[in-house]
Amino acid sequence: MEQWAAERFELVPGYLNTATLGLPTRASLEVLQRRIAEWRTGTLHAPSFDADVERCRTAYATLADTDPSRVAIASQASVVAGLVAGSTPAGSIVLCAEGDFTSVLFPFLADPDITVRLVPLDTLTDSITDDVDLVAVSSAQSSDGTLLDLTALADAADGAGARTFLDATQSAAWAEFDADRFDVTVCHGYKWLCSPRGAAFMTVSTAGDEWLHPRSAGWYAGDHPWTSIYGSPLRLASDARRFDVSPPWFSFAAAAPTLEMFAGLGTATIGRHSVSLANDFRERVGFEPSNSAIVSVSSDATDALRAAGIAHAPRDGRLRFSFYVYNTIADVEAAATIVNAGR
Repeated sequence: MEQWAAERFELVPGYLNTATLGLPTRASLEVLQRRIAEWRTGTLHAPSFDADVERCRTAYATLADTDPSRVAIASQASVVAGLVAGSTPAGSIVLCAEGDFTSVLFPFLADPDITVRLVPLDTLTDSITDDVDLVAVSSAQSSDGTLLDLTALADAADGAGARTFLDATQSAAWAEFDADRFDVTVCHGYKWLCSPRGAAFMTVSTAGDEWLHPRSAGWYAGDHPWTSIYGSPLRLASDARRFDVSPPWFSFAAAAPTLEMFAGLGTATIGRHSVSLANDFRERVGFEPSNSAIVSVSSDATDALRAAGIAHAPRDGRLRFSFYVYNTIADVEAAATIVNAGR
């Protein structure tokens, strides 16, 4: 994996912070520089970005184990959560996990017509009772990387007749998931998909089609976007593209080669490498093995880690480390040594 990564990334020793911001690929940077040059010289052709959007849609569908017709482009996770909240009937009970990322929680908490029921993450699946209308949760917790059993979650929701909204931002690419098991999912690409901010994705299942409203519909949600930029009647795409937002062009252009690279490598391979490094780190700091590429640990080593050039993130009173395709055992060893010295 090290040689593979060296050919595709500008490797940064000690960079263990992908859960905050993924590193760009060489291919993405080349595309971005070329597009900026076109912009600067007045040769940029706006419709040419459509091909980049479709490349991203197709590659993301592979990572999410769904069909491209089920993938819409988005801008932010909270915007999609807001779309889901806005489509949830007044009086509904929405089940969420305590301490989840606020881009998942706030859109529901901000709606006075929705009752949000917060429960500990480890009891979430068992708390899906018949009176729950929607379950909204992250597939992996941002604070510590705890990964949900998504099959159990989907089965429980199906059994209770509850709708589902899943934020896969912190697990996409390294943890497999079947997007079609959930009504709506979202993933922002600037973390584990190593794409610029603004390149985000949502999926809408057959069940989600029945209740999700395209409240953010604009010209790009049209069946033929460049012919739906003026006037009525409403003429939205028949598939998930009716939920498309107008794409931030440069972000999707730069994301396309990286998403195709990850789709070609495969989630199983990415996950095996990333989780293996995380578990090696876990063993060195005295933790049990896990199924996550994210590790959270208590240590007073922040200053020492920064001095050593080891990128990490303080989250919820602990230090968070994230391991990915461009990390090596040397990164693990260096981080673990400093963490242990600060405990």
